[in-house]
Amino acid sequence: MILESYIKELGERGELTVIKKSVSKNLEIAGVLKTFEPTPVLFEKLMDSEYRVAGNLFCTKKQIADYFGITPEQIIPTLTSAIENRSPPEVTDKAPCQEVVENHVNLDDLPILIHNKIDGGPYISSGVVVSADPEFGQNLDFHRAMQIGKDKMVTRVVKGRDFYKFLERNGEVDVAFCIGNTPEILIAAATSVETGVDELEIANALKRIRTVKAKSVDLMIPADCEFVLEGRVILEEKADEGPFIDLTETVDVVRQEPVFEVKKITHRSDAIWQGLLPGRSEHKILMGMPREPTIFKKIKDRGIDVLDVNITPGGASWLHVAVKIKKKHEDEGIKAIEAAFEGHKSAKHIWIYDDDVDIYDEQEREWAMATRFQADVDLLIKDKEPGSSLDPSAEPGTKMTTKCGFDCTKPLVTKGKSFDKARFPEVDIKKYLGE
Repeated sequence: MILESYIKELGERGELTVIKKSVSKNLEIAGVLKTFEPTPVLFEKLMDSEYRVAGNLFCTKKQIADYFGITPEQIIPTLTSAIENRSPPEVTDKAPCQEVVENHVNLDDLPILIHNKIDGGPYISSGVVVSADPEFGQNLDFHRAMQIGKDKMVTRVVKGRDFYKFLERNGEVDVAFCIGNTPEILIAAATSVETGVDELEIANALKRIRTVKAKSVDLMIPADCEFVLEGRVILEEKADEGPFIDLTETVDVVRQEPVFEVKKITHRSDAIWQGLLPGRSEHKILMGMPREPTIFKKIKDRGIDVLDVNITPGGASWLHVAVKIKKKHEDEGIKAIEAAFEGHKSAKHIWIYDDDVDIYDEQEREWAMATRFQADVDLLIKDKEPGSSLDPSAEPGTKMTTKCGFDCTKPLVTKGKSFDKARFPEVDIKKYLGE
């Protein structure tokens, strides 16, 4: 689906704020998006670019569920099914993303945003990157990129990811940074699957997509995205990257990262740039939510009746995981913790709850821990092991961290006071109002 079509739908439903006054891509747009979050915003006029900008489009699970026409509770089974039943997308030679081909590259013309005063420069924060390896084929992933010239950017490449493996193997890799995508592409890019799986096939299983061959590199790219920046990333050509705001809302350090040389830009004739506030709700939901099906599957594979998984916003949608199970054996709480860590190796703290606890309600989660958890029997501590590079408290350089899990489920056989919360009668309040 073309992003502009979805934005029009939001407007027709009264779910879009339109800013008609002229705004700047330098800090101002980010400030407005932060103020309106999680309401989607469309900026119709920029003082420093001819293109429009939209942001806050997918800040909540409900917004994403609405896009797919499902409920939030159906997201995990929907993503799980797409991963397991991926399918090749349709190939076209007439793509909206190639309606305009800019042979002269000038990144200054694009509305690449400066989000915060600490930013090292203008940043692409919503870029879905297509890359490829002669042996493993294509890969889809998110990589931020900071502009350092009219045709050059420097991109953050995390060690261990497929893109880094491709760079190590080949020294340099052709890439296409695709900006302006709908959730089937965004979510597929954020999934964690084995090397060699083309995430565009996951996207196609979520919702039918089309692909097209890029103009200057040998890659198949989403045909309906808004902008495509084609070029090459060279491992040994490096520049300072950062500072930038991490998923944890803390400021990442400056590193020497590979340079991305932009050779060609293509876009829709009336293209809309997709802004994404780093560290805020949309960033969190798009990073964390696609990991939930993996955790769900690992727990289910242990024979545990898992009902739901929530990578919580308070844990930066990355480090903390809340899991709901229907416990049938006393040891299933601890077993679910172990399985969840297998499903998301970046997780730092994991909580397991009973099926009567709303894992999206912080007060209910805290109540369950206060009344059902005993540290001497319900706490699982994992000695130092690699965690997440996003965790500022982890050991610098190695990412080593101590992880722990909390079994907040009640015992199957109660001895003494009940663990259940007393419930008050439910009434229709309309019966008691008015004369």
